[in-house]
Amino acid sequence: MRTERKPTRLDRVFARLDREPERPALLDVPEMSRHRIALFAGTLAFYIAIVWAVVISSWLVRLDWQVMFFRPYQQWPEIHAFVDYYVVLGQRGPTAVMVAAWLGWRSWRQHTLRPLLALGVSLLLLNVTVGAAKYGMGRLGPHYATTIGANEMWLGGDIFPSGHTANAVVTWGILAYLASTHRTRRWLSAISAVTSLGVGMSTVYLGTHWLSDVLLGWVAGLLILLALPWFEPLITRAEAWILGLRDRLYTRHDRRSTTKRPLGPPVPVTPTGSGSRPGAPAREPVAAPRTARAPAHLAPGPHTARSDRTPVTPAGSRRPPHTDRHTRNTAPTARPLSGG
Repeated sequence: MRTERKPTRLDRVFARLDREPERPALLDVPEMSRHRIALFAGTLAFYIAIVWAVVISSWLVRLDWQVMFFRPYQQWPEIHAFVDYYVVLGQRGPTAVMVAAWLGWRSWRQHTLRPLLALGVSLLLLNVTVGAAKYGMGRLGPHYATTIGANEMWLGGDIFPSGHTANAVVTWGILAYLASTHRTRRWLSAISAVTSLGVGMSTVYLGTHWLSDVLLGWVAGLLILLALPWFEPLITRAEAWILGLRDRLYTRHDRRSTTKRPLGPPVPVTPTGSGSRPGAPAREPVAAPRTARAPAHLAPGPHTARSDRTPVTPAGSRRPPHTDRHTRNTAPTARPLSGG
């Protein structure tokens, strides 16, 4: 006996993902071309140059201190409230939720998990690379600086590079990376660049980061976006593995829901009756005909008509006794007259 499982909402989502992706025919998945590799190499060299300039306490560190002493939040206090809200565009929690919601809708439209998996890979790379750099160099922020003019490296801090800036570059830049058309990609690239630039300068305005922290955060986020095509085969295999795991779970569930009735040994059928001839093919025994049941409104046994039934007198009368009444078909007794 097989019980059909009612499809859930998750089943319908995966059923839609099984369809062919609705992508433009002229736009393929980005690949690591020579131009992209050269751009990645140049960006990586710039990343190393910024780190080296901070390590040797060069002019970049002196610029950091000059901007810190300038105190932008005191120079333009009227925009402080706006900057406090704007800097949220670089926080990982809110931005990841907003971008994941948009890419989830894109996955539904394109019938593929690639947008969500690309976001997950980029955020994983961001946590690993930027987190390792932060705790590896241990630079203190402007509010916790100890020596004027020093680079404040390897003192237990965690602000170099700027995580807000790198997160803004990656989370908003992934929208441009996954754009469906070249025109949309150009517009989203410009919007993400302006957004990440504003987030980085907001941290400098609030005094939570050095200017060199923001520069390295921009470069770190750009390196992740440029390296994403190297992980496209991994994203493809991950999508195939997730859908395959879904199929295996459904198959296992169907096997558990299917109950098989045990079959006993075959029973030989022999001909019955006195008129069977030897060598004649055996016939399948026919069940004995059922006896007719009496109707539900009749009592069991032989049914008789109402006129043939013997009247049954109830055991007792329900009427109260009256001495002045007489039995039917008998003459009433005369009452004695009392003289008076």
